[in-house]
This record gives sequence, C-alpha cells and structure tokens, in this order.
Amino acid sequence: MTGKLQMPSKCVDLLIRAGMDKAQANVLLTRKTELNIDTGQLSLMRTTDDVSLSLTGIRNNRRGTTVINKTDDDAAVMAVEQVVNLSDAGESDPAVDISPFQPGENFSRGPEEPNLDLMFSRLNSFAHSVQERYPTLILEQAVLDHTEKKRAFANSNGVRFSSRRGQYNFTVMFTCKDGGKTSSFNYSMVSMEDMEKELCELGAIDTLMKQSVEQVSTAVLPEAFVGDIIVTPDCLGDFLGTVTGYLGDYSLITGTSIYKDSLGSKIADSRLTLRSMPVSSRLAGGYFFTGDGFKAENSTIIENGVLKSFLLSLYGSRKTGGKRAANSGSFYVVDPGDKAFDDMVKSVDRGLLLCRFSGGAPSSSGDFSGVAKNSYYIENGAVKYPVSETMVAGNIREMLTNVKSISRERVNNGYSIYPWIAFSGITVSGK
Repeated sequence: MTGKLQMPSKCVDLLIRAGMDKAQANVLLTRKTELNIDTGQLSLMRTTDDVSLSLTGIRNNRRGTTVINKTDDDAAVMAVEQVVNLSDAGESDPAVDISPFQPGENFSRGPEEPNLDLMFSRLNSFAHSVQERYPTLILEQAVLDHTEKKRAFANSNGVRFSSRRGQYNFTVMFTCKDGGKTSSFNYSMVSMEDMEKELCELGAIDTLMKQSVEQVSTAVLPEAFVGDIIVTPDCLGDFLGTVTGYLGDYSLITGTSIYKDSLGSKIADSRLTLRSMPVSSRLAGGYFFTGDGFKAENSTIIENGVLKSFLLSLYGSRKTGGKRAANSGSFYVVDPGDKAFDDMVKSVDRGLLLCRFSGGAPSSSGDFSGVAKNSYYIENGAVKYPVSETMVAGNIREMLTNVKSISRERVNNGYSIYPWIAFSGITVSGK
C-alpha cells in the first residue's frame, strides 16, 4: 500500500514528461471492515479495499482530468495519455491552475485497525437492546464499520501531502410495525473514533427509534397555517446544505447564488454562527487537505448572522475574482443558543417539530417546499401528535433571518454538531 501512495508523484512526473505545463494527482486508498444486520439478524462480515487515482494536466490553459481505480504503472501510462487527449480537446480557460508550493506534511488520526471483538459486541448489544426496548421496531439494516482512508496528493509545484484517517461508522435504517399500522422509514448515521459508548447512545439514534414507535399512528392537519417549525439536528443539515450550496463554485460562477453580493453583509439572525470544521478534534470525520491541494483549516462561514466566507475552490476564486476558502466545506458546526429545547416547544403557538424533510432543490429566489416526514404537530406549547401528508414551504433567505430561538443542547454525530433551531413564518399545510 505504501507504493500506491507514491503514485501521485509518479503520475505528476509522467504528465510533465508528456508535455503538460502543470500537473497534479491524488490517490485515495480505502479499507473498510464491516458487520451487517439485515432484518434483525447478523448477516455479513467483510473487508473491502478500494482505490481511486485522479490525474489532472494543464497545457495552454486547457485542462484534462481522469479518474481510474488502478495504481499499476501500465494503468498510469494509459491515464496520462487520456489526460493529454482531454486537455488538447478542451477549451482554453485562464482560471485553471494548481496550488502553489507549500511545505510537505503528513497527517494521521484515528484507529488504524478495527477492534472486531468490540464491534461485534456493540452491534449484538444494539440488536438485543432494540428488541427489548422497542419490540415493534424493525431493523431493516444496521451497518457498523471501521474505515481507514489513506490519501496522497502531489503537484508539479512541489506540493506533497499525505494523510491517514481511521474511524468507526454506524448506519441504521428502521421502521415500526404494530398490527396493521406501519411508521414511515427513518435512518441515522454516526461516526466516532472509538467504541466506548453503546451504539444506541450515539447521536440521536435512540430518540429517532422512540419516535418511530410513536409514528405508527399519525394524523393529517385539518388546515393550512403560517407558523413556526423547530428543525431537529438530524434535519438541519438539509437546509444548511442549501445555504452552503449557494456559497460554492457553481452558484457563484453562474451568478445564480442569492448571496452573490452578500459577503460581509448580514444574511441571518445575529444568533446564528456557522462554521466548517474539517480538522476539529470534536468531529470524528474530516479531511486534512483539499482536493485542489491546500492544507485545510477550520473556518467561520456565518458569524453572528454576517456572511464571512464563500466556499470557493482555487478554480472558483480565479473564475470569480473572490477569495479562496480555507477548506472545501462540510463538517459543519452551529454554535449553541441560549434556550432549552423544552422551552422552545413551549413558545410555539402553532407549528411543527420537523424531524425529516423531503423536497426538491429551491428556486433561484430561494423558495422551497417539501414533505415533512417523521414530524410532529405542535399547538399551544405542546407536542400533540405525529403528522402525515404534511407540506412545509418558505424561502431559505427569509428563513435564516426569521430565527426564533436556538437550543443550548446540540447533537454531535461525528460529521456535524447541530442544535435545534426554531424558525417563524413557515407555511404548513395538510392534505
């Protein structure tokens, strides 16, 4: 495997010899050891190895890129030839470039080898706990894995980065069946660096399973109204993903971002602070360097409601004239608020506890609509009942400015750390 990590440097040399002005290559080696439960039974244990080698060459401002799943010399030579051909056939774009020289670094974090005995013990304990505590819950699938990723990056400006990252991941999918009634499907994903806790204690897994049992009986809202929604940590990422999408290369290069002229301006309630933390010790997941060859740093995207940074890559920054971001986004953290979750519920006259959202991409103006799944109706400060066939609609830009409260409590699932956030002015409608 060590030899495979040398392939980026070899490929860069081959690309330069083939006549490229600039070149870069990136290899990712993934070893995953997993245990599976299907329909309540332990069904699989396996280890898989995957490889991905990406090559990019630039000549006369024309870029060619290819990705292969081999690391032998013959495959590399063929990939270089393909990059050269793609570059020659491409259009000239002065914005294409590679990262400048930076001192080489090697990064390492997390467990190198899986603790199979503990993995089996934790998964078996989880299955028995679910059966005992939630006998009507059906575990459609539960996958516990240890994943180790090794990366190496090289370019013709002398940049050399390598990293190793090990972590455990747990994904569980479930529904509940009680008599002739069945709840809506739900799921949860968490990541951790160790196996110290029982699986049901991680993230919001236990809460979601408890809710699934409650959701076998639902009701349709009798009428539409404009009210509040309390978005749970597991659902918040859907909305923040829309926001950060407006801050990335595509939206800013095409000019379709609703925030294209908002850098340094207030775009959200002053209580909202959003960070991207790929090298945070508080998250099991993350990355040490970007795909375009820069050492990653933690960053603040929105601070006290003010947009502090776009999420532009090197190419995006050169194309738009904006500043390159300190990282490639993801691994988001929202600062906690000052209100207890129970008090947030008490402050809602009429609204929803939005636990899962299924909707399409927002319009160019930020308007969105979708189905509230696994969610609850709130009235007069109390959670009343699970809902079905319920739609929510609003505008993402207005939504960020209409924050009603942010919880003190947060959920860390290893990929993000999110609180509950209450938003006002959302249209809620039943069948």
